[in-house]
Amino acid sequence: MRKANKLDIEKVLKKVKHYLTENDLDDISAAWDFCLKVHSGQKRKSGEDFAFHPLKVAYKLALWEMDKTTIIAGILHDVLEDTKTRESDIALRFGTEVANIVKGVTKVSDIKMAGNKHEQQIESLRRMILVMAKDLRVVFVRLADRLHNMSTLYALRKEKQLENSIETLEIYAPLADRLGMGQVKAELEDLSFPFAYPTDYRDLVTKSKKMYEMAVKNMAEIENNLKKGLAQEGFEAIINIRRKHLYSLWKKLKRPEIDNDLGKIFDLVAARIITQTKEDCYKALGVVHKIYRHNALIGVSDYIAQPKPNGYQSIHTKVHGPDGRIIEIQIRTKEMHDEAEHGLSAHWRYSHAKSHGANENMLNSGVFLGQKKYAWVQELVNWQGVLKNPGDFINAVKLDAFHERIFVFSPKGDAFDLPTGSTPVDFAYAVHTKLGNYIKLAKVNNKIVPLSYVLKSGDIVEIIKSKEPRLPNPDWLDFTHTTSARTEIKKLTKKV
Repeated sequence: MRKANKLDIEKVLKKVKHYLTENDLDDISAAWDFCLKVHSGQKRKSGEDFAFHPLKVAYKLALWEMDKTTIIAGILHDVLEDTKTRESDIALRFGTEVANIVKGVTKVSDIKMAGNKHEQQIESLRRMILVMAKDLRVVFVRLADRLHNMSTLYALRKEKQLENSIETLEIYAPLADRLGMGQVKAELEDLSFPFAYPTDYRDLVTKSKKMYEMAVKNMAEIENNLKKGLAQEGFEAIINIRRKHLYSLWKKLKRPEIDNDLGKIFDLVAARIITQTKEDCYKALGVVHKIYRHNALIGVSDYIAQPKPNGYQSIHTKVHGPDGRIIEIQIRTKEMHDEAEHGLSAHWRYSHAKSHGANENMLNSGVFLGQKKYAWVQELVNWQGVLKNPGDFINAVKLDAFHERIFVFSPKGDAFDLPTGSTPVDFAYAVHTKLGNYIKLAKVNNKIVPLSYVLKSGDIVEIIKSKEPRLPNPDWLDFTHTTSARTEIKKLTKKV
């Protein structure tokens, strides 16, 4: 196999030169030279030179437009664990920030508890949460690292393939989703799917092949009609066609209302219209509905007016295509598309945030964001002090923080981010812990519902308060999902 050399860094430099300085490029090249030197002679299980791995990590970070510090940390992220390099060596050559990120990545990776995989996973999670609260860039490096490792999973023994793929599906893909990195989430899921559920994967590939081919063929006609319609209205837009990722399709088929019926999947292949401005998104929606009959029963989902909790913005509309089948068309601006695919890139975080007066500590911290999208990071840190039982902690992370999310509204229009399966009781404690002590009745969309009612995205939830506070009912633990609700109920009812 080809040996790693100095010229290999050129691909990374080409990606970053439009937003970094010449001095930054020189520093990245120096980091690559150092990486080649300290990893010299080392091989990965795939047989390639070890240095190709950090290079691939750096390239991913460059695609996400991360800052120079993060890219250098990506190049050096394995040197503390796999070479004789010391943290002080990194700090001296490349700065304290780089050293801190590399140290953070190493802390998460370097866990050796012989014979207890469950304890290893819990400790790994605890460490990752602590480091991401200090500097979110550690997590970006970790995700880029996991992406490349998953692409070479074939080189590991089957036991490790299964272990790594399940961990990726349960922790890393949901983490990418919460960071708004939709493309990264999808890549991680599709890389894991064949190893985690090989039989289901093979069956779905066979089952969906003809449906995908038919859908793509129909979409070619739709794309042409949309281009003509938008051009007649006089504004520019990019139209692309995207296939639903296999793992996402598999999960959707498992929903009770779908019942494994591919005919009920409207977004197997979807058209995406990318416009210049937000106003153009709504104009484009009008054009779409002129060309194709809108399905009024399913409705339009306007995630521009009401973004998803992870910041996702787009308009989704379901229309009847040329063959009568219902298809989905998504409409968003280029900026919305970039954030939906890659989350917070360094370019956005630094240039945009600095223009709004954020200081360096705020920019690096996981909790910085205008809409407080990352308040959940600090919440995870707080849980570590409250949830002493390791099993409770890992369940809270998997079933609450990293679970699929919905968003619901108060009668005043305030949005609340909750895990799927949440109830009005979970909502009450999300509004304020004290509101949970005044629950008398609950209304959803202006109708009284049981407190165990399972909320859906877009629901308007109202808690009818009692005049005096009362202790929560311990039976609420049978249907509450959020850690905040369950912790408060247990504390007040002394139920452990």
